[in-house]
Amino acid sequence: MKCFSQIVTLAAAFASLISAPVQAQPQQAQARAWVEMAPDGGSIVRVLTLAADCPVVSVNGHVQPMAQRAAPTELAPRVNKAQVATGSSFPGLVCELPLPRTTHRAELAGRSLPLPAARIDRIVLIGDTGCRLKAGDDAWQGCNVSRQWPFAAIAAKAAELRPDMVLHVGDYLYRENPCQAGHPDCAGVAWGYGEAGWRADFLDPAAPLLAAAPWTFVRGNHEECARAGQGWWRLLDPHPLLAGRDCNDAANDVAGNHTDPYPVDLGDNTRLIVADLMGLASGKPENPAVAALMAQDLAAVASLVAGVPDSFLTAHYPFNAVLWDKRGTSAIAIGSKPVNAYVPPLQLPKLRAMLAGHVHLFQFARFVDRPTQVITGFSGTEEDPALGPATIAEAVGKPGSDAIRALTTIPKRFGYALMERQKHGWRLTAFAADGTIMGRFAL
Repeated sequence: MKCFSQIVTLAAAFASLISAPVQAQPQQAQARAWVEMAPDGGSIVRVLTLAADCPVVSVNGHVQPMAQRAAPTELAPRVNKAQVATGSSFPGLVCELPLPRTTHRAELAGRSLPLPAARIDRIVLIGDTGCRLKAGDDAWQGCNVSRQWPFAAIAAKAAELRPDMVLHVGDYLYRENPCQAGHPDCAGVAWGYGEAGWRADFLDPAAPLLAAAPWTFVRGNHEECARAGQGWWRLLDPHPLLAGRDCNDAANDVAGNHTDPYPVDLGDNTRLIVADLMGLASGKPENPAVAALMAQDLAAVASLVAGVPDSFLTAHYPFNAVLWDKRGTSAIAIGSKPVNAYVPPLQLPKLRAMLAGHVHLFQFARFVDRPTQVITGFSGTEEDPALGPATIAEAVGKPGSDAIRALTTIPKRFGYALMERQKHGWRLTAFAADGTIMGRFAL
């Protein structure tokens, strides 16, 4: 009875936390819970809470305690790309519970958790969602103004689609420096690589979409070890949190910036392959260690693609972005700089499409000799200008355009996308932030 009463007390305490309004003070911050897809084929329940102990989860009617993933901590300063000389504060307790794919019901503090279905037919795509505050680039996005940073509205709209899964293609935390004086649209907002930055830039605005469906999280270059890698490993990475791979010590960044590709089963002989290519974020073309990792990862991707009739590949960097050549010519470049240094065009006939972010716009591109590329880096971060041709008509006749069969580029419009399984293939719909349909495409 004593054990049961402790469980009830813990559940009640956690329920009061997740139902409490969000407060400005970190010590009163709301607990956050979500479900993410796991590399072993199951899923993981994660919780960030300021309670003293991890809560319990009711799984198929049986109470199971969550395990501690990361204890509250104050991390010392380390070398980082924002040149911030302060450490990172993580006052919250991170808890987790792995669940097999066969789990049909799970509840946390009396609320149902969104579990993955056996067959996933509707996938929301978002990416590059954070509010950009960067002293080195003199970039001060209006985090306090929804039309300048509409991620919260996008998350709410996307949740209305009732997806089976959400795929975030990377770059969650952009608040790398404090808002500079003279910029009222971002004055006083939380910033930094610690928990306050993660809450403000991702966990709080994403709340309705976190509650709507399980997620697959792709790591972006903003989550490399020299940036927000510590929070990435504590909060979102689906692998075990291990010393030496947690980005706490810059001497271990090669290990901290890499995980092996893994599959997410979408059901009906279809899989999504998730590739973490963050070695490219800090590596240089002449670095043999990075080249070896990329060769290893590409071999693993090819093996995973060969194992099923129908596959998608997701990585933050787009392998096949269609951009204007940066030398100022009218030529077209296919790829992105970090990838092109290491990766040849992929010849993977069973790969239906590649799903990426990094470029802050929407793009759909189909090719003669390589997989279709979808870029959804348009979900909150300050948008890029028109970096490439808008349509195939604009591309025709330009050097490098012969490989392109179909093209739509939509710059300067925030939004999200939905991939839906059809009787014969998949359909992609691009939405503006207000839910307006901007285009439909066959995959």
